[in-house]
Amino acid sequence: MSTELPLLPEGFIRSSADYILSQQQPDGCIPWFEGHYADPWDHVEAAMGLSIAGEFAAAERAYGWLAGKQLQDGSWWAAYRDGEIDTSSQAGERRESNFVAYVATGVWHHFLIRREQAFLERHWPMVEAALEFVLKLQSPDGEIQWAVDKSGVPMEDALITGCASIFKSLECGINIAAVLGRPKPRWMDARERLGSALRDKPHRFDRTWESKDRFSMDWFYPVLTGAVAGDAAKFRLHKKWGEFVVAGLGCRCVNDEPWVTVAESCELTMALLAAGETGKARTLYRGLHRWQDKDGGYWTGYVYRDRAIWPEEKTTWTVGAMLLAADALAGLTPASRLFTSVSLTGSTSETAQDTERLDQLDQLELTGSQR
Repeated sequence: MSTELPLLPEGFIRSSADYILSQQQPDGCIPWFEGHYADPWDHVEAAMGLSIAGEFAAAERAYGWLAGKQLQDGSWWAAYRDGEIDTSSQAGERRESNFVAYVATGVWHHFLIRREQAFLERHWPMVEAALEFVLKLQSPDGEIQWAVDKSGVPMEDALITGCASIFKSLECGINIAAVLGRPKPRWMDARERLGSALRDKPHRFDRTWESKDRFSMDWFYPVLTGAVAGDAAKFRLHKKWGEFVVAGLGCRCVNDEPWVTVAESCELTMALLAAGETGKARTLYRGLHRWQDKDGGYWTGYVYRDRAIWPEEKTTWTVGAMLLAADALAGLTPASRLFTSVSLTGSTSETAQDTERLDQLDQLELTGSQR
């Protein structure tokens, strides 16, 4: 009899969704955890987890909250607390391009599962304005400036992880536009130039600060988002595997600290699937359920040198990442391939053929016995 840990433990989807729901505020906002601020990117990550679990009304409240907070230029501030801009931190004084773009990924993800064109129509103005704001920050070389300050002045320089995330968001925005019959060839061109910068112009990133290559996300995000694919993706992941992955524990956040983090491990799981490394992906993911607490939340990270959970926080976006990786591995919804493949057709037919949507949560729970 196999002693291998289950891919999806019994009750995992329900308990994970319940944790996110317990943190969601009445207006739809999903903060990191109770008492902390929310940021647009992590808010969307948690909302995607709700969509996977079939909590459609709660997910739609999350997107409605974003629509209500969007600024006239299409952006959002980087941090909100209790419905207002969080001015207690520097995050509340800037607007970050990858945070703004990520709404397109979330809206497309929800549509792939829910299949309601009215949802796309309702949120098209939000998505269009967000991506137009972001593309105003693209340089002639293709990279996208990481933020604007409180006065709207670009904070010039670019992040590999942030630009890779935008690369996926542009794919999703292009697909939304196609489904609605509003093609955006300029977005397609911008995406191509951004992909070229990510693959071929490393000098366009980290120009004014110390290189971020100590962060694992800079390593695997170009694979996760489709900017690097095929043999190049496998080579990229293999090259720094020993630098970032701790056998039996997960993926390190940075290469110079003894700290593995659950969200990065989930995202690496999906990057591995995108690169065709299914065995490694399953092995990595199986070990992450040890970090789930009794309330359904997942601890953010673990310092293995000290054998200590740190920080003592259970972030909603970590739970969202766990659900996204579960979907990618087990095919729970028609959105399961969003982060493991690239499609720019705007058609959902291929995805619909890949897996049948499971509407009822008890149907989702049947996967809990999968080994």
